[in-house]
Amino acid sequence: MSLVERLRADRNLPDDELKALLETDRFDEELYKAADEVRRSVYGNGVFLRGLIEFTNYCKNDCLYCGIRRSGKADRYRLSKEQILDCCKEGYKLGYRTFVLQGGEDPYYTDDILCDIISSIRSLYPDCAITLSIGEKSEESYRRFFESGANRFLLRHETAEESHYSKLHPPELSLSNRKQCLFNLKKIGYQVGTGFMVGSPYQTTENIISDLRFMQSLSPDMIGIGPFIPAEGTPFESFPQGSVKLTLRLISVMRLMFPHALIPATTALGTLHPQGRELGLKAGANVVMPNLSPVEYRDKYSIYDNKICTGEESAQCKDCLRIRIESAGYEISDSVGDVKRIN
Repeated sequence: MSLVERLRADRNLPDDELKALLETDRFDEELYKAADEVRRSVYGNGVFLRGLIEFTNYCKNDCLYCGIRRSGKADRYRLSKEQILDCCKEGYKLGYRTFVLQGGEDPYYTDDILCDIISSIRSLYPDCAITLSIGEKSEESYRRFFESGANRFLLRHETAEESHYSKLHPPELSLSNRKQCLFNLKKIGYQVGTGFMVGSPYQTTENIISDLRFMQSLSPDMIGIGPFIPAEGTPFESFPQGSVKLTLRLISVMRLMFPHALIPATTALGTLHPQGRELGLKAGANVVMPNLSPVEYRDKYSIYDNKICTGEESAQCKDCLRIRIESAGYEISDSVGDVKRIN
């Protein structure tokens, strides 16, 4: 059996064989084919849409790679509850059945404010999933959000090794706390997503293998990866961007290791390659996250440079995605798109 066939059969390989898969392109076509077959066997040819609402670009943290870091020069904004609900209304009308509330770690949005927003969305759209992507919180806060109606949470761990984590984050942030947050979310009952940047500064293949091992211990429902893209005004603004090829390779590897996972073809992929999202789908991804945020704020959520789709209205964005998804051989699913756990 080839390395790819063994990875597909066992959902695992020793470190040295994973390293061989990741560091050469000679397995790529076999990887893509196997990953696409697995995603179709679990999820069919449907692609799930998640309506993204970037509701604040304030952040108390100062992560070295992020364009909305505390010490950055971002043009700051916050959306009101009414604006967020307007985004949901527009998204629901367009057929979205998952809303993703994403923002920096902004102390303005207290637990009470967030719970009020979440419970209002849940009341208005009981048939929809509510995903949060708002960073590290206490277990009590996570529980309150869950009880208010949120049922999914995205928290990328970014790197699973302490030495690498310390090169990307300020000293007040800790990898152990970030990992604990993920396990807390699982314990509460969320569908949990994690992930990392591909090609982040100082990243090695060994770091990536550690990420895969950590995810095996977590068994996430969602895995989000995208190539690192430097952001102007950050300490890493002159670092090289991550590799599209390696990102696609990793999407395929993760599809074979985690057949049940919901894996997005990210905006970062589309930013670095004109057909990046289509290539991501063909490599095993099955989620796309179009932007429902008000157009006048989209270019302000500048976590990295040259982000695509900042000027499109929500309806234009969906029409564009439908054409792209169908051209890649898939179709938009109108399902809420829950994870399918398999044995």
